[in-house]
Amino acid sequence: MQVYKTDQIRNVVLLGHGSAGKTTLAEAMAFLGGLTSRQGRVEDGNTISDFDKEETKRGFSISTSLIPIPWQKCKINILDAPGYFDFVGEAEEAVSAADAAIIVVSGKAGVQVGTQKAWNLCEKYKLPRFIFITDMDVEDVSFDQIVDDLTELYGKKIAPLHFPIRQGGKFVGYVNVVKKAGRLFDGKNVKECEIPADLMDDQEKYHDTLMETVAEFSEEYMDRYFDGGEFTLDEIYGAISSEVADCSMVPVGMGSPVNLAGVSGLLDDIVSFFPNPGQRSISGVSQKTNEAFQADYDSSREKTAYVWKTIVDPFLGKYSLIKVCSGVLRGEDVLFNVEKSEEERLNKLYVLQGSKPQEVTELYAGDIGAIAKLNSVQTGDSLATKANPVLFAKAELSTPYTCKRYKAVKKGDEDKISQSLAKLMSEDKTLRIVNDGANRQSLIYGIGDQQLDVIVSKLKERYKADVELVKPKVPFRETLRKSSDVEGKHKKQSGGHGQYGHVKMRFEPSGDMEQPFVFEQVVVGGAVPKNYFPAVEKGLQECVQKGPLAAYPVVGVKAQLYDGSYHPVDSSEMAFKMATILAFKKGFMEASPVLLEPIVNMKVTVPDKFTGDVMGDLNKRRGRVLGMNPDHMGNTIIEADVPQLEIDGYSTDLRSMTGGSGDFSYEFARYEQAPSDIQQKEIEARASQLEGEEE
Repeated sequence: MQVYKTDQIRNVVLLGHGSAGKTTLAEAMAFLGGLTSRQGRVEDGNTISDFDKEETKRGFSISTSLIPIPWQKCKINILDAPGYFDFVGEAEEAVSAADAAIIVVSGKAGVQVGTQKAWNLCEKYKLPRFIFITDMDVEDVSFDQIVDDLTELYGKKIAPLHFPIRQGGKFVGYVNVVKKAGRLFDGKNVKECEIPADLMDDQEKYHDTLMETVAEFSEEYMDRYFDGGEFTLDEIYGAISSEVADCSMVPVGMGSPVNLAGVSGLLDDIVSFFPNPGQRSISGVSQKTNEAFQADYDSSREKTAYVWKTIVDPFLGKYSLIKVCSGVLRGEDVLFNVEKSEEERLNKLYVLQGSKPQEVTELYAGDIGAIAKLNSVQTGDSLATKANPVLFAKAELSTPYTCKRYKAVKKGDEDKISQSLAKLMSEDKTLRIVNDGANRQSLIYGIGDQQLDVIVSKLKERYKADVELVKPKVPFRETLRKSSDVEGKHKKQSGGHGQYGHVKMRFEPSGDMEQPFVFEQVVVGGAVPKNYFPAVEKGLQECVQKGPLAAYPVVGVKAQLYDGSYHPVDSSEMAFKMATILAFKKGFMEASPVLLEPIVNMKVTVPDKFTGDVMGDLNKRRGRVLGMNPDHMGNTIIEADVPQLEIDGYSTDLRSMTGGSGDFSYEFARYEQAPSDIQQKEIEARASQLEGEEE
């Protein structure tokens, strides 16, 4: 494949609400760019972007795919990112590698929650952006209404460059607002036409909006605009490029990608108005000098790169997708993994066209490519030369809060499942596995239920590893509320040496819920010899791992050994350990034992209009609202303490209540005594655990 220099490269991520038409737009671009001989369809499962089996089966994007499109002597690296919220990590990775974005808005659905999330992601990374409205071939789609909605949200920076021409209700062309000229579609091309008389008012309105935005480029332009002067086409295009680059203007285009309408114009605008990587900045930290290294996508500087995504596929193999931050990478290079302090020989460089790797000899600064079989390299790692090890900041990814317990369907598959999950986690950094030894369960965390459902399906299809997801066990704790005074005696005679251990102990709350127990010895007169004290403590250590109330770990107990007796021949460490276990079980149950449940501190961010619904739902979950604060962007941040038992499925419920616009996070706060009905239910459910049976 041809090698492109930095100024010939445009890295563009497609963002937007799920099913807005991003993949269809990418497919139309690929067809016009000559990558395919026929235009694929999402419905038929034959697009370049959605090549994974799960994507073709479900009919939507799950992973970001890369499509390099040649256009006007440039290469446009299109990053087609998923729009569904469960796969936000993929979009966040793609945005970290892009230099600009196209926010795709469905003409039928209009501005949606995903549109606003895409905008916020661009704001976070200060990413230049266009908005492209699809479905213009649908008769009742209102371009004007969508532009009005966008302007209401984002102000005067919204500037339409084109708007549709319809004849007999059909979408047949568009008006070029800058040139004040009409265009009719003619196959893949367009031909000039007069602006229809009924659209002249719209032309004036949109032209005035655009000129007002152009005038803000400089004081000279502003003075000329207010004096009634005109701008030349070169001045207008120069101002648009500059204002798009600094995010003070967001042009709006439209079309019907399924019919190729408006797509070639969008490709032209990407080349004309979006910055090349050399016009963006990036810096890392030199690990030798601890000083900033301004890479700035400068091909004349030392070689550095950042790994923004990993693909691990049983058929494709492992590919590390990189963005070259400085220098020029070549196939024979040896690079240093700064994160892992390991050298890696590249062997070959590739550019991925969806699932198809195309070999290239070089990758210039700012370009996006792929390297196969880098053993030590993971997403987020920095590559450089050993002489100049530069570390770049990792992309900030959303934290997973949706948790499920997973179990092997077939016994003996545990190792295979573990290895397969490790491969999936190297691809998806929003996936997390936790081994909860205290409750004998394996937990999987993700952004939402849909993502976890896809993971289960991938495990089965890719790796023949079958798992089921169930509600996780909540890590209750046991403690006591009062004090008790008991004795424990372990005595056995079986011919020869017997066993004899006898302890008298007091149990009471320690006041320290961070520690399982505090052990004190106040034995006088040698009733229990000192050499058996460790055995008593070992007995306590064993008991607190699985309490006598419901087999949960014990916390906050003070145990005091104050008396007992021993036999000079039959006493042993084991006997005193057993005596202690007997004493603990009896003493604990006589000291008003209770179950403690974990409480999480939750922060829920929702648009103001949904505050009442969310508050009501939190109350149903036994939550205690601690406060409500505006974020000054039309949202309310609700802070509440909620029992962990009540948050299973919260991600799905919150999306349902808020149309997908609500976000939440939580962290463990403390343990509190569970209500009596909850305690009783847990104790009954855990009865088998006390008998030593496995759940």
